[in-house]
Amino acid sequence: MRIKWLRSAMVFTVVFSMFLMAFQLKTASAKSTDDQKVQQIISKMTLEQKAQLVIGTGMFFEMPDSIKALMPPGFGGEGDSKDPVYSEMVKRIRKYLPGSAGNSSEFTDLGIATQVLSDGPAGLRIQPTRKGDTKTYYCTAFPIGTVLASTWDTDLVYKVGQSMGNEVKEYGSDILLAPAINIQRDPLCGRNFEYYSEDPLVAGKTAAAMIKGIQSNGVGTSLKHFAANNSETNRMSVNTIVSERALREIYLKGFEIAVKEAQPWTVMSSYNKINGTYTSESNDLLTKILRTDWDFKGYVMTDWGGGSDVVAQMIAGNDMIQPGQPKQIADVIAAVKDGKLDVKILDRNVGRILTIMMKAPRYNKYPYSNTPDLKAHAEVTRQAATDGMVLLKNDKNALPISSGVKNIAAFGNTSYDFIAGGSGSGDVNEAYTISLFEGLTNGGYTPDDVLTTVYGAYMDHMRAQAPKSNNPLMALMMGKQPISEMTITPDLAKKFADKDDIALITIGRNAGEGRDRTDTEGDFRLNKTEKDMIKNVANAFHAKGKKAIVVLNIPGVVEVASWRDLVDAVLVAWQPGQEGGNSVVDVLSGKVNPSGKLAATFPLNYSEAPSAKNFPGVAEKSNKKDDAADLSGFSFMRRTPWEVVYEDDIYVGYRYYNTFKVPVAYEFGYGLSYTTFDYSNLKLASTNFSGKLTFTVDVKNTGSVAGREAVQIYVGSPSGKLKKPEETLAAYAKTKLLNPGESQTVSFTIETKDFASFNEATSSWIAEAGNYTLKVGASSLNIKQTANFKIGKELSAGKVTKALAPSREINKLVSK
Repeated sequence: MRIKWLRSAMVFTVVFSMFLMAFQLKTASAKSTDDQKVQQIISKMTLEQKAQLVIGTGMFFEMPDSIKALMPPGFGGEGDSKDPVYSEMVKRIRKYLPGSAGNSSEFTDLGIATQVLSDGPAGLRIQPTRKGDTKTYYCTAFPIGTVLASTWDTDLVYKVGQSMGNEVKEYGSDILLAPAINIQRDPLCGRNFEYYSEDPLVAGKTAAAMIKGIQSNGVGTSLKHFAANNSETNRMSVNTIVSERALREIYLKGFEIAVKEAQPWTVMSSYNKINGTYTSESNDLLTKILRTDWDFKGYVMTDWGGGSDVVAQMIAGNDMIQPGQPKQIADVIAAVKDGKLDVKILDRNVGRILTIMMKAPRYNKYPYSNTPDLKAHAEVTRQAATDGMVLLKNDKNALPISSGVKNIAAFGNTSYDFIAGGSGSGDVNEAYTISLFEGLTNGGYTPDDVLTTVYGAYMDHMRAQAPKSNNPLMALMMGKQPISEMTITPDLAKKFADKDDIALITIGRNAGEGRDRTDTEGDFRLNKTEKDMIKNVANAFHAKGKKAIVVLNIPGVVEVASWRDLVDAVLVAWQPGQEGGNSVVDVLSGKVNPSGKLAATFPLNYSEAPSAKNFPGVAEKSNKKDDAADLSGFSFMRRTPWEVVYEDDIYVGYRYYNTFKVPVAYEFGYGLSYTTFDYSNLKLASTNFSGKLTFTVDVKNTGSVAGREAVQIYVGSPSGKLKKPEETLAAYAKTKLLNPGESQTVSFTIETKDFASFNEATSSWIAEAGNYTLKVGASSLNIKQTANFKIGKELSAGKVTKALAPSREINKLVSK
């Protein structure tokens, strides 16, 4: 019997090996064929066509004349071109997908199809209406990036990506300009809502899942903004001064994970400089790190208007300039003719663009339908938003709302005018947004009709009185801003407490690209009107033995410590996409048990954030006389000399708070549930670490409601020649839905790279010899199980290229 089994196993092994070899040969053959096609196309291209391909065809979308007047010369792309054939081509391809962010050139006689590039991180952003067409082309507004990271569920993020990618494909786009993965270094960054986390592992794993989901449709992504783009103030010119170690461990790590695990079709270089060089002009960043160290296979495009020297960009490995203008085409042609740009480099960049083009739907003549399944995608966004909401407080089981409660007093403007997502390129033209009011009605509750009428009249009045913006471009970028809250007096609150069963108070905020948030009342901090509303409503309802709940409809972290004790529960709904109101009510009602956990720390006060003293930077000394009006490059915004020094170095977010024992309002990884979980039986395969460690832990639902738990694995490393944070997140996993009393054994494997430190002296990742602590927690502070393991001799997780080293003076600034 044993002999027969061995023979069968041998036969299977041989057959499988032959199958694998055939598959590899077929794949290699296909790649070889594509490479040959690319080289054949390049050989037939003129210098002018090559230059036109690496420069985008301009940015075009329907906009008021008042905004067009603010644009730099050449904004439209074809306007300044003296080539009528090129101009006609540009006009033709712009009709393919109205509202797309940009296009590459198309040369049909050479078999070169345009690549349609579209925003953005929370869903496809296109024009919903078209001239001469009665149909409306809506897209799904998915939850913002912060919501997705807060799910700690990469399988769910993959599903979101699948749905998002389907809309990209069916509407005729080729590449989605997403995901955005920059670290939430500071709570006030204006685009934190697009980004995932203060932690690079969460950011990288979430981005990798999103990329895989989107690209499973046969369309591409553009991982952005590469790199260290952690503020919006003077974003076109800010010089980010940062140590090599902080770059590698914090600001590049998420990109590295996403590139290695998911291979996005493209990467988008950022606006800022790193240690004195624009990222789009940095050979260190785009070639040494991205391609040599990480083996990236796609092409790099600029952010829209990034950089200032097109020749330097070409040489550095920034293959495509977006959105592009005719002058840049002429600059490339002249540089080749003058010998400043080797045509071999231009051919290299063209080849990378063509290689990705051959994967794209338009090149492959995909018959897009213009009818994605928006209904099915709405269900996905509803689930994702629900799973990403974080319950911060829940005194005496105030939530879920008890079964006898029906009549609800909904206070706060955003109870009725919910904010689905941020503005700028992260906005989406969706068909609808479910408000909290609508969600309550859909959930079988009865919002107080008198209070609803009062808010409706107040908000109509305030909109009518609002001054018109004198900067239409900024209004377009910043999107909808919440109306100032209506004053809720104690007497008014008492009126509704007398007749309604429970109070919901929604606090709203919005944010968008081009501007950072501020540590002021009405932004990071609640203003007096908002605090008085919470106080007066809570007091009135508590006097009647009733509950008061706060819902935070926000793009990112806000101050909560000064008012949270006034209310019974606090739910962070974030900006949850178009199904937001339904998702909130799914949690409030108990239809879904909240399982979201914070992917960013809530500090007690902004001043205690590690980056607060130098965010968003200071004016940079310059000898240029015209810096105040510098519009070099293709830019929406003035380029003011500016710099920000990352003095917090590797101590970002929880790495700082936990290491230096700084109290916070709610720590990284925190989130409540309607049930409780017990952690037990942590088992390590070995206590001697030699490059890999496998271990398991049992998680049991000890409460009375089914729920899921995000299990977090931290490693505490000994300080040796390199200083270390108190702990580093090395892995995480989300359990299945556990019924009351049910357990799950969760398995993990971590490798040296998952907690290694970057040694600048040797340009290598190392884990020093010593005793380490493995921490299994429900948050970064709520550690449930610990175990020790030992590294007998220093281990290496790989050597990398020496790159992006700051000057010695800069190293002094960021040293700890």
